Amino acid sequence: MSSFNTVQLSDQNFEKDGLRFLTVKSKNLKARGDICFYVPEVPEDTNDLPIYILLHGVYGSAWVWAFKGGAHHTAKRLISESQIRPAIIAMPSDGLWGDGSGYIWHSEKNFAEWIVSEVPLAIRENCTYAGEDSPLCIGGLSMGGFGALRLGALYSKKFKAISAHSAITRFEEMGSFVEESLHSYTLEDDVVNAIEAIRKNKEDLPPLRLDCGLEDDLLEANRTLHSQLKESVIDHIYEEFNGGHEWPYWQKHLESSLRFFDKHCRD
Repeated sequence: MSSFNTVQLSDQNFEKDGLRFLTVKSKNLKARGDICFYVPEVPEDTNDLPIYILLHGVYGSAWVWAFKGGAHHTAKRLISESQIRPAIIAMPSDGLWGDGSGYIWHSEKNFAEWIVSEVPLAIRENCTYAGEDSPLCIGGLSMGGFGALRLGALYSKKFKAISAHSAITRFEEMGSFVEESLHSYTLEDDVVNAIEAIRKNKEDLPPLRLDCGLEDDLLEANRTLHSQLKESVIDHIYEEFNGGHEWPYWQKHLESSLRFFDKHCRD
């Protein structure tokens, strides 16, 4: 029996490149939620594949990591080269509130619980290759990087690793991207910045990495977060590379996230 009132799963006869599409009625969104997910070729009796959740940025939806980022192609290549073990790549919508929900509980919708609870549950119930023993990792870009850092820390016991690319680090930075006034978010959570969430769960924090492009407008914010993490004696990896706040950068550096996830799912 499904945990969701309604479920629509794509027909395998029409799927391509291992991508599947799933829509479920979410209690936390109080609406339908979409998930695009990549399923690698594995033996039929597999039931514990890791689930790597990738969160998109503002303006995007469940399709962008695949159809702008080629995440499934990157995963397939790394798997075929034995650089990582097979894993499910789950790419959910953020809930489609305004230009971006921020993956924060607000406006009477729990966008955080949608991601950390309902998305893994929907994958496990609709993909036989995943189960209760499937480890979880979380990553994302820009607003999705913010979501990964914050949710990975606040729900630290759920995740094996956290990775963020070009992340928004403070809720206030959303104002540079969204049309909506930040006051319209009517926040119902007082831990809204990445460093606050990380410090709050410092003792239980999963392995953490983050990177940012040298031409990215969020570079200084990421450097500040890196400094705050060092000051708080929080172990992490921080890297800077050439590039801006753009898909070619994220396409290239997603490999780092997938390798990082694979490493820590082996531990």
